[in-house]
Amino acid sequence: MTVITNIEDLRVLAEKRVPRMFYDYADSGSWTETTYRANESDFQNIKLRQRVAINMDNRSTRSTMIGQPVAMPVALAPVGLTGMQHADGEILAARAAKAFGVPFTLSTMSICSIEDVAQGTGNHPFWFQVYVIRDRQFMERLIERARAAHCSALVLTLDLQIIGQRHKDLKNGLSAPPKLTLPNILNMMTKPRWGLGMLGTKRRGFGNIVGHVGGVEDMGSLSEWSGKQFDPTLNWNDVEWIKKRWGGKLILKGIQDVEDARLAVDSGADALIVSNHGGRQLDGAESSIKALPAIVQAVGKEIEVHMDGGIRSGQDVLKARALGAHGTYIGRSYIYGLGAMGQAGVTKALEIIQKELDLTMAFCGRTDINTVDKSILLPGTYPS
Repeated sequence: MTVITNIEDLRVLAEKRVPRMFYDYADSGSWTETTYRANESDFQNIKLRQRVAINMDNRSTRSTMIGQPVAMPVALAPVGLTGMQHADGEILAARAAKAFGVPFTLSTMSICSIEDVAQGTGNHPFWFQVYVIRDRQFMERLIERARAAHCSALVLTLDLQIIGQRHKDLKNGLSAPPKLTLPNILNMMTKPRWGLGMLGTKRRGFGNIVGHVGGVEDMGSLSEWSGKQFDPTLNWNDVEWIKKRWGGKLILKGIQDVEDARLAVDSGADALIVSNHGGRQLDGAESSIKALPAIVQAVGKEIEVHMDGGIRSGQDVLKARALGAHGTYIGRSYIYGLGAMGQAGVTKALEIIQKELDLTMAFCGRTDINTVDKSILLPGTYPS
């Protein structure tokens, strides 16, 4: 049996077990993938201060995100097509997050529906991510469905009003529905574990959309609908409209600029996520960890600041926390686990990150994640 020691081990296993078109969908960035790579590599440039002869007993990684207790300051990020990495993937990931004590965020573009996840987790509260789309009546129904499913926060993505080009998706023929070219069919035939899982589930379409929009009853009609629905006219008035209709905790995802962070504060949102969409939108944008400190300095006392992008270890979580992120999100890290081993793989990814976070915090002389700040970092190695 393969010994899993870190997230990279899960990535290697997922690459073997998930069909290429779906693995590449998760593990890619736009254009040259410069920002995608920088999200990871810029974490590595930040160095930690090792401390010794300090009582390291009774350590705790427990914290809160938007007032919700969490086992560590990590949430599972919204990822589209999660149910194509592994059959019923969203349900399995949500169950793992529930058991571990961290939030799970369901994407609008998920395979399993809001109702599927609610039922699959015993109506345990989760977070739901939405886009601003042209069909406002559908958006209103989507928000009501999230409320009925006991979602405890709405995550509004602001950086996908137009979609960045990802070369791998074009080459693999990833679309809705996926193009079953001969190379794709042959590749899927080499993934029997994945194939058996997909044969055993009825969830193979976009569960939040198909059957919930007039005229969209299958994957073919979905392609035409979704191609027209992302709204390029998105503005801050739309944020206000969604906030009023939701009425609960609101998190704004996709903030990379201080000016936009100020506008996020003015919107009355509960938190913002410093994010460049995992390097999948504007190639050449600054990495999230480099953008984080300036945004924290500008608005950190007025709104809860979170971040995502490039987190592959508990050390990355600790560094983000040291630079002012109250919470962090993992996307690819848990997707690798899901593709590799299903629910057990997601649990394994969370266990790996928490252990790395706990040990590194101890080596840096801290016993409580809530006391971590810039003083654990080596001066001159981190962005300011």
